[in-house]
Order: sequence, then structure tokens, then C-alpha cells
Amino acid sequence: MKTTTFDPKDTALILIDHQVGTMQLIKNIDVKLAERMTVALAKIAKIYNLPVVLTSSQEDQLQGPLIPQLKELFPEAYEKRVKRAGIVNAWTDPEFKKAVKATGKKNLLMAGVTTDVCLIYPSIDAVKDGFNVQAVMDASGSPYELSEELSRKRMADAGVVLTATNTAIAELAQDWSTPQGQQAIQIMFTEVLPKIG
Repeated sequence: MKTTTFDPKDTALILIDHQVGTMQLIKNIDVKLAERMTVALAKIAKIYNLPVVLTSSQEDQLQGPLIPQLKELFPEAYEKRVKRAGIVNAWTDPEFKKAVKATGKKNLLMAGVTTDVCLIYPSIDAVKDGFNVQAVMDASGSPYELSEELSRKRMADAGVVLTATNTAIAELAQDWSTPQGQQAIQIMFTEVLPKIG
């Protein structure tokens, strides 16, 4: 399996169903951690000017709206978010797939809530369609350890690269001494990594 280093020039951030209700289903990791990592990824996307695609499912139901930080960071992407009426696999929603393809990027940094329903299918299908996909596991989560474990295995077996927020940030940054790298490492130490000292 070929591996591709994700760099800002050819990477888009895809956030799937980070909704206030759906987030409460995360039980395999701390939900506040998952939210913090999602917001950190969004901030990194802003620093490196990555295209961002947001999608939600049935906002008028228990799932609720996307977490407010995404609207604050990306008002334009929020307005253009793909509001799915009930399609489980976002990749099979023509509007979502069109939005992802419109980024013009081949590397997709993806996170979704829940991993075992909302992330697994579009990440696998995007790989089948020729995209390089990294799934950010600490910005995603499942209701059960078992479903999370099986989903991770299935995604990895299908060619999705599993990663974590700090790894993804470092991969995009490549050099902390650049102006953008300085901003990125600030987010790493204040929002992502455990406190030093």
C-alpha cells in the first residue's frame, strides 16, 4: 500500500456530523477530548488555508446542529454545509461528494461522529474513488469500544490511514520554524498535547 505525506497544498479537511447531539454518543474516548481535537484540526485548517467541507445529518432531530465552534471558525463552510436528510453514508449523497471533489484536493483528512456509522463508510468509499484518506481517530468516536475497534480495523483494511490530531498537525506543518509552523505548534502545546511542567 502506497503512503502519501499529507501537505497543505493538496489536503482538505472533511468533518462529518460533529453535531451537539451526536457528540454525546461518543463513549470510547472522552467527548470533551474529541471536541477539543476537532476544533484544533479546524484551527490548523485555517492556518494552512485548507478547504473545509462540513456535513450534518437531520439537524432538526436529536442530532442537533453542528458544534458552534465550527460555525465561528468557518462561517462560509458552515453556510454551505451539506445537510443530509437521512443518508447514512455521506459519500453517497451527491451534494457531499460534489463538495469534496470541488476542493480539488486528493488528500482528505477526515473525522466523523460516530466512527462506526458516520466515518467508516465515506472514508472507505473515498479511498475506493482514488482519494488518499487519513481518519483522525481522536476527533471521532463511537458509543462502544467494540464497534470502534471493528470500524478501525475495517477502515485500515480498506486502505484508510488511521491517525491522531497531533500526528496530523505535525505532518501538515513539516517545519515548526515557518510562520505557519509557529502558529501550529502554539495550538499543539495549548490545545492538543498534555501540559508540560
